[in-house]
Amino acid sequence: MKIILAGGTGFIGKAIRKEFLAAGHEVTVLIRSGNPVKNEREKFILWDGKTEGDWAAHLDGADAVINLSGENIAAKRWTTARKEAILSSRIDATRAIINAIGKLKNKPAVLINASAVGYYGDHLDAELTETAVCGNGFLAEICERWEAEARKAFAYGVRVVLARFGPVLGDHGGMLAKMVLPFRFFAGAPLGSGKQWIPWVHREDAAQALCFLLEHKELSGPVNITAPVPATMKEFSRALAAALRRPLWFPVPAFLLKAFLGEMAAVVLSSQRAVPQKLLEAGYHFKYPHLSGALRAIFSKTE
Repeated sequence: MKIILAGGTGFIGKAIRKEFLAAGHEVTVLIRSGNPVKNEREKFILWDGKTEGDWAAHLDGADAVINLSGENIAAKRWTTARKEAILSSRIDATRAIINAIGKLKNKPAVLINASAVGYYGDHLDAELTETAVCGNGFLAEICERWEAEARKAFAYGVRVVLARFGPVLGDHGGMLAKMVLPFRFFAGAPLGSGKQWIPWVHREDAAQALCFLLEHKELSGPVNITAPVPATMKEFSRALAAALRRPLWFPVPAFLLKAFLGEMAAVVLSSQRAVPQKLLEAGYHFKYPHLSGALRAIFSKTE
């Protein structure tokens, strides 16, 4: 396939590019900075993530467009300006892509647009499939507005998949990059009550699931990109401590996290027991369904 990938240089995007190239696809990556280059099956094209430009011509005749663009949710404390940057980076990039698709003579068959399990808001124990309604809070608002923008491609006859990612686990980035440091210094502990659910997914499964979505034309709308067996924060912390052969200390109280992180504490304190019902029903087989196996695979590469 000829695939257009926006956001292909980030933590998830790099894994997806590797998976697509291994599968024999031709990948055009939209980048915001750097030198445009072309390899045998991979091109890098400049765009600004906001407005139409010469990059839009590369979408004509593409089989699929995948949009992962957006500012890192947990990079900085959520000031008013930061929240606006997080939201606008997602809306602007998606809107630019939709506007470009609308003007194409040969439109892509599918748009896979990133979203997140933050769509569901905070639910302590309820199991959340793709039919669950939108929750409350800033994370839910981002996802709802992001998905609403992507859904506009339906009007052009394009299949739209809303890939609701859980926290993606892998080496050198993502959720683990922030969690692992205190554990390595023998200071690891669960965050908050420890009862909140983490709908994690291994980075390899996240990438392979997107390949699966390209091939399975019956799948559209929201699809949870999460492992089939989520873990509570307490279970996650225990597994991480065991994988690193480190002790586990008493939980860090929620009020301390809120004092230190402000509203951004919702990233680690919110609970989403999301499960990948659509992927499982369509026959996707997870390489890493269980957390312990996922962590062993990750740290065997880094130890």
